[in-house]
Amino acid sequence: MSSIGTGYDLSASQFSPDGRVFQVEYAQKAVENSGTAVALRGRDGIVFAVEKLVTSKLYEAGANKRIFTVDRHVGVAVAGLLADAKQVVETARVEASNYRSEYGSAIPLRYLKDRVALYMHAYTLYSAVRPFGSSVLLGSYDPQDGAQLYCIDPSGTSWGYFGCAIGKARQAAKTEMEKLNTKDLDCRQLIKEAARIIYVVHDEVKDKNFELELSWVCKES
Repeated sequence: MSSIGTGYDLSASQFSPDGRVFQVEYAQKAVENSGTAVALRGRDGIVFAVEKLVTSKLYEAGANKRIFTVDRHVGVAVAGLLADAKQVVETARVEASNYRSEYGSAIPLRYLKDRVALYMHAYTLYSAVRPFGSSVLLGSYDPQDGAQLYCIDPSGTSWGYFGCAIGKARQAAKTEMEKLNTKDLDCRQLIKEAARIIYVVHDEVKDKNFELELSWVCKES
């Protein structure tokens, strides 16, 4: 960190003289050091793939999953600090459940991503809390809105995507995704492409062993 940041990184509610919030940048760094997660939006749904790094041979296979179900039509893949991500996922589940209880229907993803983004953003405003060290990929499919995909970063900023990658190899993964015309592919084709991308961007020299996690939200699911 440059000398200009000295003393300005002690609180998430403090700006540096050049307009940076270092606590948020540190949270984003936690995401960048995590295993890669990708999501692709096809014509009939969303596919998720996660490079789950295995740091010990003693770990039970399949433990500490990084892809979760939020509602019957919504899935999420995460990168960064897993404990932080689980709190965000639980908040998304509560929001989806409350919407279903109040309105009698499934929550549209555009509303859910706004509520989750506001929740994450709130943790960048006060000195008593710290930003979430995780980013999330929210994907859904329903007959009315079709396939939708959003990414929310630790600052609480959300963007819509046809394909998105987070984690340490995000740039290489995005380069691979740009070669695909995802709008013309269905989920059965995209799930193979997502798995291929994870294997292509995995660094056998620097990175540890990993488990490939795959899931989808589509007509078939």
